[in-house]
Amino acid sequence: MSKTDEMYMREALKEAEKAFEKDEVPVGAVIIHEGKIIGRSHNQIKLLKDPTAHAEMIAITQAASSIGNERLNGAVIYTTVEPCAMCAGALVLARVKKLIYGASDPKTGAAGSVLNVTNNKRLNHRISVKKGVLKEESALLLKEFFKAKRNAAKK
Repeated sequence: MSKTDEMYMREALKEAEKAFEKDEVPVGAVIIHEGKIIGRSHNQIKLLKDPTAHAEMIAITQAASSIGNERLNGAVIYTTVEPCAMCAGALVLARVKKLIYGASDPKTGAAGSVLNVTNNKRLNHRISVKKGVLKEESALLLKEFFKAKRNAAKK
């Protein structure tokens, strides 16, 4: 793992921790363009009462606004968890160059686990994918979050 990948994934983990603190599923994302963070976010589904308010979706919106273009050509996204079909589709539409994620999602992952939206030959753009960067830290946040949810439900 490169030091650059680790550095940016740590930024995504900081975002995921913000989600955890707000009782949101702890997923965080940052988007890099020309060596600079141009978008960063965490899940805000409950806060915004919006099922599309995933970390990746909000970060994409910020990044596009930051560079003044709906195409994020050359951009790299770091996300703590493998994106779902909605987020992977948005990354394809935004023409993101590379996706780097931490933990795989065996239930809804769309970068190779359940679906492969990021590299579907029928789509007009494909994304280079690197998985497993700081996967233990990313997975631990999720495990702690859902364990706390289960424990609260038992009370």
